[in-house]
Amino acid sequence: MAGISWYQNENSNGALNQHYLIDHIPLYSLADVQLRFLCPNDLDEVRTLCQDWFPIEYPLSWYEEITSGTRFYALAATYNQIIIGLIVAEIKPYASLNSEDQGFLANSFLKHSDVAYILSLGVAKQYRRNGIASLLLNSLINHLTSNDRNKIKAIFLHVLTTNSAAIMFYENKKFKLHCFLPYYYSIKGRCNDGFTYVLYVNGGHSPWTLIDYLRYFCKNILLGGGAFPWLLSSFSKFMYWMWSSRKITQHPDVD
Repeated sequence: MAGISWYQNENSNGALNQHYLIDHIPLYSLADVQLRFLCPNDLDEVRTLCQDWFPIEYPLSWYEEITSGTRFYALAATYNQIIIGLIVAEIKPYASLNSEDQGFLANSFLKHSDVAYILSLGVAKQYRRNGIASLLLNSLINHLTSNDRNKIKAIFLHVLTTNSAAIMFYENKKFKLHCFLPYYYSIKGRCNDGFTYVLYVNGGHSPWTLIDYLRYFCKNILLGGGAFPWLLSSFSKFMYWMWSSRKITQHPDVD
């Protein structure tokens, strides 16, 4: 697989429609797939693809934003100079999230941590089951876990409860179910339920329960770390004090 590029390949729009007529196209190697960031010339092609992939209707302004500027991490997978896959994510402060999206990070991360929100991840129907979605998601994760992005503690997303293929994909990628969102989506005038899924990165973790604290305490005792040295030291000091007191009592000084 070639490195990520900022530039669009030439003649990318001309061959688009002919591939829609083919049921499935197996790829012999992912090395033939190129990754590059979106550019303004991709707007019409990306809009056509998203309208085919997703039940949600995005406004034109959204397509303008993801194909220009630096607010979004918008990465395309291309094959034979056409876009066959796409991932769009946004990095934002955890404290700025809506109330329904909070609660998946421990309190120690509340003020100074960022999270990444995956807005869209899709692959053209003809090219699915070739590993394209995994390639795109792994590229995002690698980007977010580089040394200069330690502030990012989690990646999260929303998914329809009826989208079993997407749910299975994310769970295979170690995303954890965080919460159920009743009536979260409005699709063609009808309300649909959703899930929030989270993947923790860069040392991030969920709020701890009592069981987590007990597990941590027991782990440190078994490993000889944490509270165990303090307990051992305190017990040793107590035994030394008891032994010293007993010695003084048995052999008092005589003036």
